[in-house]
Amino acid sequence: MDRISGLSDELLVKILLLVPTKVAVSTSILSKRWEYLWMWLPKLDYGQGRSHQGLKLYLYYESLTPVKIVSGSATDYGHSYCSEPESSRLRRFLDHNLPLHRAPVIESFRLELVSSRFKRTSIKMWVAIAVSHCLREMKILYESKLNILPSNLFTCKSLVILKLAGGMLLNVPRMVSLPSLKTLKLQRVKYFKGKTLQRLLSNCPVLEDLVLDLPKGESTGKLTVVVPSLQRLSLDIPSAHDIVGYVIKTPDLKYFKLVDDNDKSHYCLIEHMPNLSEAHLDVALPDIKSIIGSITSVRRLAICSAYCVQAMFDEGFVLNQLEHLKVCVCRDHSSNQIFRLLKSSTILQELNLFSMEVSLLDHFPQFMDNWNEPSTVPECLLSSLQSLNWSLYGGEPQERDIVIYILEHAVHLKTATIESSEGQFSKFEMLQELALSSRASTTCKLMFECPFEL
Repeated sequence: MDRISGLSDELLVKILLLVPTKVAVSTSILSKRWEYLWMWLPKLDYGQGRSHQGLKLYLYYESLTPVKIVSGSATDYGHSYCSEPESSRLRRFLDHNLPLHRAPVIESFRLELVSSRFKRTSIKMWVAIAVSHCLREMKILYESKLNILPSNLFTCKSLVILKLAGGMLLNVPRMVSLPSLKTLKLQRVKYFKGKTLQRLLSNCPVLEDLVLDLPKGESTGKLTVVVPSLQRLSLDIPSAHDIVGYVIKTPDLKYFKLVDDNDKSHYCLIEHMPNLSEAHLDVALPDIKSIIGSITSVRRLAICSAYCVQAMFDEGFVLNQLEHLKVCVCRDHSSNQIFRLLKSSTILQELNLFSMEVSLLDHFPQFMDNWNEPSTVPECLLSSLQSLNWSLYGGEPQERDIVIYILEHAVHLKTATIESSEGQFSKFEMLQELALSSRASTTCKLMFECPFEL
């Protein structure tokens, strides 16, 4: 302790940054010097989840004697709500100590509140105080349909990262200015009005990374994402979300992930993204011409939608820059569609085929009902394909025929990896068929990943 006492306050604060906030707070009982040292921490993490099992460490101020540190499995706050006294004591702790925080800059402020017992006014005050300390990163998880965000959050000039999750209500004021915000993540957040999100996005001039997970059982109306600076966009629309349609104008986008499970009629308008290099598509909507037209420049593509594949061929799109392709072969796909994809991907280097878990296959029609060997060999097999991976390979005749065809025609293939699902490689003969098949590449290594040793 004498050696530690000889260190400067600045160095001690850096040491406290290496431990969780709850542990840093507990050092207040060591001596008079340590009593308020933690209040200089630039990173604060408060909450009730599993990462906060030592909640009582925050609350020693509530007792005349130091509280005993709670850890391990003594108390589990991750699954059930905190009891009334505990949530009230956490609120009193934050009400009393957060206004006294001394760090001029708060680099990160995280609140994880699974209980709905916290007052809206209290949470607003905590967030407002954090913002007043030149806040750079804010993460809030709050499972309640309340507006807990103060107006000064939306004019915070220093804020770089904002992540909100839970059922909270997002009511964006008329005055919005977030000149430094680069990352925005909204998960299951409810919007006060249809143009709430549009107003927020239009006032983030340097936004680069946007994640939108729309909530189930809610309505968005028309979703508009117009952000010239955006480079990464992830949009998740659940089947139980009511949406009229969405418009996306992001000319500088480099990464795009779209999961649209809503098969009800709605439109999608996506402008061409010439700089896009990676896309992930899982779409239940039949009319998706604008989606396909916007991704023709990608180098990496993951696709789990027969609609996407069909639209690509109907419109004559060619993926002449695609090098890495990942395809789900378990929802309405046919073997012919797989090879039409290969034909349109002239410089493809890596092909990944994957299936659903065996337990889920009963809920979807089997794929590849008809296998017709292509009349001409896809160009990528003759010139560029180097890697083949098949996850959850079931050993069906159509699957076997596709693998054998690729092995027989892929001249530059280096590795072919077949990964079975548990119990699917019940016959050794099935492996022999692949292992003994001819290969166009003399250097190709065929590898099997099975749940048991052969």
